[in-house]
Amino acid sequence: MSHWIKRSWVWGVLLAVLFMTPEGWSAETGAVASAVTPWWIWAVALFVTSFFLGIVAVLGGVGGGVLFVPIVGGFFFPFHLDFVRGAGLMVALAGALAAGPGLLKSGMANLRLAMPLALIASASAIVGAMMGLALPTNVVQTSLGVTILGIVALMWSAKKSERPDVPKADALSSALGIHGVFFDAARNQEIDWKVHRTPMGLLMFVVIGIMAGMFGLGAGWANVPVLNLLMGAPLKVSVATSKFMLSIVDTSAAWVYLNKGAVLALVSVPSILGIMLGSLVGVRLLRRANASVVRKVVIGMLFLAGSRALMKGLGF
Repeated sequence: MSHWIKRSWVWGVLLAVLFMTPEGWSAETGAVASAVTPWWIWAVALFVTSFFLGIVAVLGGVGGGVLFVPIVGGFFFPFHLDFVRGAGLMVALAGALAAGPGLLKSGMANLRLAMPLALIASASAIVGAMMGLALPTNVVQTSLGVTILGIVALMWSAKKSERPDVPKADALSSALGIHGVFFDAARNQEIDWKVHRTPMGLLMFVVIGIMAGMFGLGAGWANVPVLNLLMGAPLKVSVATSKFMLSIVDTSAAWVYLNKGAVLALVSVPSILGIMLGSLVGVRLLRRANASVVRKVVIGMLFLAGSRALMKGLGF
């Protein structure tokens, strides 16, 4: 009975936070908190939040940006959404730059696969970043909420294929030389792979790039399904190439936010430090964690944050 009461109390608090109106936060709570709360308290809160998000992101197999932007944008009321999106790109970019060299050395990240797609996505990300900064905040907030809830549906239903069946490479991938071989240490064998449906993949990366730039989410959540399920790249190649591509795509969008003054050190620095340190802890916990439980926690967090963002955008 006491256990049930504790669980009900926790869910009650979460629902109260979710349904609290933005006006109540900004006009009353926000004004009072901003007047009496020292600036460094928010920096510490960002660091602690990002630290735990870094742990959960590794355990849940998602990028830090996709958790960071909706959660911080929805519940850290002193920060404008533009600064949160700029910091989200920096968070995703930091992780990609840290992982990129090792992924290329391992042979799992493939340049021939990454470069055409990254070129398309990075150009689209610039357009998306300019659109996101030009649109009214409530429109971006509403679109962010819808996108996050879409990601929740994708994560809940999507399946992954370790080695998709690609009977024949298409003409475009053959012309671009998109194929390769990597050594799978788990199976102790070399995997020869190729891709198909390349034109459709290029079109999908136009959409992915626009969304990455507009919302500052990074794009790993969308890259992997397209590379793996649509184009037929092996799962490990898809994950590694996706992570490497973020260092190109997010850099393009981040420059737009930097140029517009939407990257604030007070938000970005503690967030990057927290995410990076949390990721190191998450890697250590990865072997012991129950993957299915962590996945459900991540989906629950994204659902809560996406619902909060949607309600803020609609003015509820």
